Amino acid sequence: MRDNFITLEYLLFIVYLVLFAWLVTRVKFFALSGLTKPQLIIIFLLKVMAGIFYGWIGVYYGGLAQMWDTWRFHVESLQEYQLLQTNPQEYFTNLFRDPYQGGFSKFFETTDSYWNDLKGNIFIKILSIFNILSLGHYYVNVIFYSFITLFGSIAIFRVMNDVFPGKKLTILLATFLVPSFLYWTSGIHKEGLIFTGIALVIYSIYFGNKEKKYSFQKIAIAITGLFLILTLRNFLFVIIIPAILTWIIANRWPQKGLIIFSSLYVIFSIVFFTARYISPSLDFPQAVVNKQQEFIKLIGTTSVPIKELEPSVRSFSKNTPQAITLSTIRPYPSDVHHILSLAAAIEINLLLLFFILFLLFRTNGIKSKNLIYFCLFFAFSVLLSIGFSVNNLGAIVRYRSIIIPLLVIPMIAQIDWSRLNSYFFKNIKKNNYI
Repeated sequence: MRDNFITLEYLLFIVYLVLFAWLVTRVKFFALSGLTKPQLIIIFLLKVMAGIFYGWIGVYYGGLAQMWDTWRFHVESLQEYQLLQTNPQEYFTNLFRDPYQGGFSKFFETTDSYWNDLKGNIFIKILSIFNILSLGHYYVNVIFYSFITLFGSIAIFRVMNDVFPGKKLTILLATFLVPSFLYWTSGIHKEGLIFTGIALVIYSIYFGNKEKKYSFQKIAIAITGLFLILTLRNFLFVIIIPAILTWIIANRWPQKGLIIFSSLYVIFSIVFFTARYISPSLDFPQAVVNKQQEFIKLIGTTSVPIKELEPSVRSFSKNTPQAITLSTIRPYPSDVHHILSLAAAIEINLLLLFFILFLLFRTNGIKSKNLIYFCLFFAFSVLLSIGFSVNNLGAIVRYRSIIIPLLVIPMIAQIDWSRLNSYFFKNIKKNNYI
């Protein structure tokens, strides 16, 4: 019986893999990216392989690398799948029920909060829908998840390819081959859908502004993206809304983009610390402090000691260097405990090398500076929120993976690779001659 079960899983995997590999070449949104059919298939297969590896790590390396969540989501989605068959009414209504007293009002709370539970509940509900087609097989679900999250990667590729004309190959590599981004957004976890939400918002606003028209389709895409962000990681929703509003305002005066972003973000910073005087429910500093305390209580193999925050301007200012260090350049080589932390340490040092090359061999040719300002201000805000609230390096690497493309693609696209190549070989010839 077990052999038949395994054989069925293999058969379903092969059939769906072939079907979706064909489908990625037929979907108009993918075809309009300018990528060839073989390129689209290769990218899709890379995501599937990364998703399979993610699941394998969860089974064989889960304890040390703290990768249990992906299989916990799967087990709970199987329970929802069974609920659909036995009690459909409960299945379709339990997502909207608040099990706590006033849980709907606890938007920023981490305990007894409808919103805190929603991010896991809705993800499990999505996986339960996959189970209808996969018959509950995890690795078959990877195929579905890779296909859906591919929309996010293609969306950001299409935007960046338009912003940096003539850099298609560079943007292709920077979009799809950054290891942490590929790994964390391909595995069955929330990051893939969260990034897809962010990318869909960016896509709709960028091309809506470019075409001077926000069609119903683009508005629907933006709403879908915001819905994914709100339900799967609500604090990101609070961060992206000011970034979007600033970007839209800056698009009215393109030549003053940097001034507009800088000025409005100073105002947002003031609001962050003063909104609590308008309403206690808007105590953003305390929400960050509470989040940090929750992480400090979760002692893991990659948890590091940090200075604890207080809900004051002075405390946040003092902790800013620590927050930036945590979220941008760690893990250090000394932080390596397993294969994932080793990969993360190697990657972050390679990205720092690319940043040095960007500073030394920078080129121009940007069609939309305001998009780059949006990426920088939004990404930096996310990194600060991670650095202020999270002390677990494994969680930090996973959380920051969703904004990696917003920083890496513009950086690598603006490196003058021909000048760098010429400089490199010129020095080699000079040294050989000497």
